Amino acid sequence: MRPVLLPPNIIDHFYRGGDRLAALRGVTLASERCPEEWLAATVHRAGEPDVGLSRLEDGTLFAKLVEADPVGWTGFPQGAPGAGPADVGLLVKFLDAGQRLPVHVHPTRPFAEAHLHSCYGKTEAWHILDVRGDDPAVWVGFRADVDPAELAARVDAQDSEWLLGHMNKISVRPGDGVLVPAGQPHATGAGIFLVEVQEPTDFSILLEWSVTTATRDESHLDLGFDTALRGVSHRAVGPDELATLRHHVDPATRDGALQRGLPPAADSFFRVDIAAPGDGPEPGEVVVPRGFAVAIVLGGSGELGWSGGRAAINQGQAYAVPAGLGDWTVTGAARVAICRPGVGWPELT
Repeated sequence: MRPVLLPPNIIDHFYRGGDRLAALRGVTLASERCPEEWLAATVHRAGEPDVGLSRLEDGTLFAKLVEADPVGWTGFPQGAPGAGPADVGLLVKFLDAGQRLPVHVHPTRPFAEAHLHSCYGKTEAWHILDVRGDDPAVWVGFRADVDPAELAARVDAQDSEWLLGHMNKISVRPGDGVLVPAGQPHATGAGIFLVEVQEPTDFSILLEWSVTTATRDESHLDLGFDTALRGVSHRAVGPDELATLRHHVDPATRDGALQRGLPPAADSFFRVDIAAPGDGPEPGEVVVPRGFAVAIVLGGSGELGWSGGRAAINQGQAYAVPAGLGDWTVTGAARVAICRPGVGWPELT
């Protein structure tokens, strides 16, 4: 087996953005609303089976490769209990927001199991690549407990000022990692370019649809808001808890080991680590442990190496790396984001 180069898989969405994504991946956008790319995706967009799934250069669905050899790709004969036959434990995206995203919520695993017939909810995390504007920020969770009836009324009225005003605003910079637990309302600000990792679903409950092309009827997962809003956490996320959701790694740092890109609280869901070998007179090397991974070359050039093979890598490329490769290495002047399933996967805790 060998790493598989992933061609661009940029998709239309209900919000604007995508110019930095297009520049990194070397493509021309079809519209001003192409802010996302799904990488090594074996799941599709909710309600749209033909949107989101990754394909190889020859048009083959990446999911078919995994389904044909799950042990080779993931190290296990099947994914999480109750998941599909091509489950790899996570979904990886680029997200390049040209506008503030709407306030929205993703369901927890218990809510998804009860109402959406899924073993996965949608906890997610962001590793910030670039920011624009004078006040780059994201919002996660409410600052104080919120009355469910008032929240429902504010959502019905599309009161954006109230929603944002009651949430934790977090200033961000490149190298920041932010975990967004399922159930927590959240939004990213305009100008944020990031790598997103999440549980492999496309479940979103929009609390604010008026700033997008989505409608009210498209905002509650066909559950109705009476049910959908039960998936929202109304309790405060205080400073101490908020601190556990954040981590920073200096984008200029080079090291001979993987650098953590997300807070430890993310580990049971997914991991993002940065491989940036030293750039001294002798080429550096970072070892990546065996297991399925999505490797994104954020900058520079170098090589991926494994027992019996090597592959040159360059800025803007993305690879699906199979577990069957064994331990592998990143060498040279490249800076690579390594996205992997959570510790303990395919068991779900």
